Amino acid sequence: MRPRRLAVLLAAGLTLTGTACGGGDGSKDASGGKVTITVGCMPAKSQPIERREWTEDVAAFERLHPDITVVGKDAFPCADPKTFTAKLAGGQMEDVFYAYFTDVQSVIRSGQAADISEYVGGVKQFSDIQPSVKKVFTGPDGKIYGLPRQNYSMGLLYNRDLFKRAGLDPDKPPATWAELRADAKKIAGLGKGIVGYADYSAGNQGGWHFTTELYAQGGDVVTPDGRKAAFNSPQGRAVLQNLQQMRWTDDSMGSKQLLQLADVQQLMAAGRLGMYLSAPDNVTALVDQFQGEYKDYGLAPIPEAKGTLIGGDGYLFNVKASPAKIRAGLLWLEYYVLTPGQGQLNYRRAAKYGRAVGLPQPNFYTGQTAATDHSLRTAAANVPVADYRPYEDAVGRIPGRLEPANAQQIYAVLDSVMSGVLTDRAVDLDRLLATAQKKVDGILARSN
Repeated sequence: MRPRRLAVLLAAGLTLTGTACGGGDGSKDASGGKVTITVGCMPAKSQPIERREWTEDVAAFERLHPDITVVGKDAFPCADPKTFTAKLAGGQMEDVFYAYFTDVQSVIRSGQAADISEYVGGVKQFSDIQPSVKKVFTGPDGKIYGLPRQNYSMGLLYNRDLFKRAGLDPDKPPATWAELRADAKKIAGLGKGIVGYADYSAGNQGGWHFTTELYAQGGDVVTPDGRKAAFNSPQGRAVLQNLQQMRWTDDSMGSKQLLQLADVQQLMAAGRLGMYLSAPDNVTALVDQFQGEYKDYGLAPIPEAKGTLIGGDGYLFNVKASPAKIRAGLLWLEYYVLTPGQGQLNYRRAAKYGRAVGLPQPNFYTGQTAATDHSLRTAAANVPVADYRPYEDAVGRIPGRLEPANAQQIYAVLDSVMSGVLTDRAVDLDRLLATAQKKVDGILARSN
């Protein structure tokens, strides 16, 4: 599929000339020579299928754009928190460099990312990127600095088989917290150690899930200026009340607590758990790591979600990159990252190479691009796409929220809130929240 020229550049006098298959594509540098771009997050050798796909895509792209050479830089992880800041400050980033969603704004504020606003409008899928995802790459000045590669939005993962056994309709997952509570109680009523709903409360993962549920209630972890805790609120209390009722009144969460991700995944894959909150990639983990079966799992939005925690990664452009490198980089991202049916979204190839196809991730589009992506993914699917449609239909309409700054320190404190409500029947919710608030206020005071 031929990438559309970046027509927006015409108005700026930065015309991309020529054709995709001809002698030039206009991405030459000022001297008329060819352009070489370095690109981060090339799949590592430990990912042989992904690396093979990357190599194929680079070759195909360079045939379409003979004036552009793509040089991949592989590393695992793609952005190591231990070295990322130093590499950034030292000007050692690639022309097109990788960053987690949670790092994007700090990179922009550091002045190390190039403003690509005058170029990016020509990327044909740009207008259909979900507003929540586009916002991640928008600076305080309203300018655009990057594009997404992968994303996730938290939803509800549930066991379709247990729904059937409990007399519930697996095609109608709970749409309210009251329905979720009732469904969890019915599933737990099956006995034999089956748990209706599970949640995390250790390893900072309890704090992460508290944040997820707080966003769904419409609450905030910290104030807009980042200086004070904001979770000691009606929304924060509602999160804990839901859990308290399911754990102690309904007995639908089981007696074993202080759970982390692997504990919950093992329960689900063993057919002993009805529901938990997760991103779609958990389905693949259940199958690949815990011998589950795709047919047993469904995905839905978090009930009554007023917001959802999102995460992911994408690409920014080195502040030193020339206009020619930025144009070339955008052409590469349009080809490899953003166009349904090719690059990372080449679903037929992924299925041919034995990868799971049909899960709604990445899922950062709206409009016609979303429809095209869904159609191509469905046509090549080797997993039950219809079982994830409730999630896919809703997630783009739910406002996405990033993790707070100082997330891991805050999550460590909020673990105690989650463990408190799930291990102590008589816990005072107001006191639990107030104690955590005081500790998080201290963290924020030291970081501001």
